[in-house]
Amino acid sequence: MELGFHIPIFDIDGGTAAIAGELARVGAAAEVAGASWLSFMDHFFQIEPTGLPAEANMLEGYTSLGFMAAHTSTIELGLLVTGVTYRHPGLLAKIVTTLDVLSGGRAALGIGAAWFEREHHGLGVPYPGVGERFDRLEETLRICAQMWDPDNNGPFEGQYYQLAETLCAPQPLHRPKVLIGGGGEKRTLRLVARYGDACNLFASSTEEVAHKLDVLRRHCDEVGTDYERIRKTVLGGSPDPGALDDFVRQMAGYAGLGVHTAIVMPPGGSPATWVDRVAPAVPRLAEL
Repeated sequence: MELGFHIPIFDIDGGTAAIAGELARVGAAAEVAGASWLSFMDHFFQIEPTGLPAEANMLEGYTSLGFMAAHTSTIELGLLVTGVTYRHPGLLAKIVTTLDVLSGGRAALGIGAAWFEREHHGLGVPYPGVGERFDRLEETLRICAQMWDPDNNGPFEGQYYQLAETLCAPQPLHRPKVLIGGGGEKRTLRLVARYGDACNLFASSTEEVAHKLDVLRRHCDEVGTDYERIRKTVLGGSPDPGALDDFVRQMAGYAGLGVHTAIVMPPGGSPATWVDRVAPAVPRLAEL
């Protein structure tokens, strides 16, 4: 099992002026630790599950990943996950391509149907109903696939998006892996089976994750996808660096289900220091 780091909080010791330097240290610490993944959220207001108010600090995700690309050299970079409503799909594919080229082929496309209604309304971003958001998500996945096909620069005609050309030059150095976030059994996991290279689930319990993976396997069988090729990841919370034995034991149950990556979230303040303290878990997880 591999370890990834997901950075949801930007309230940093030293205030706003200290954010950039601290994020650079997080990137360095994650690579020294041997982590395989580094991500941010795709939000513009802070979200309640962090325990912070909407008014707390939040940075735009792809700009932040561009900064991290310049301060890292090996780790995979992505958002967990891009909200499909926030960027036109053609522009999104171009953004992720740019990140991939400038990072030396380390970009991933993490994507989902979006959910935070307050920030949509607050910033004037249209917020269609959930069914339409999933329809748009599927069209976006198809558009990105076409944009990353060097032999197909033709038009795309969908219900919600129409592109006269899907020209994308340069092409990514390595076609970005598509990670679809969420555990919805009817639509999300079916989209993973049809379009995804990876899924991301909450590490709620081994029983719940086992059930979700069984559903994913059934969808893969229905659409003719090799279930084993899909990387399974779980969001594993914010483990106590002083109780890594407990964390490793907990993750062992998910590794037994075939989960490839546990993604954990540093708190605010000094996240780089927290990453350093969690780093000893990396070789232990690798043995699972």
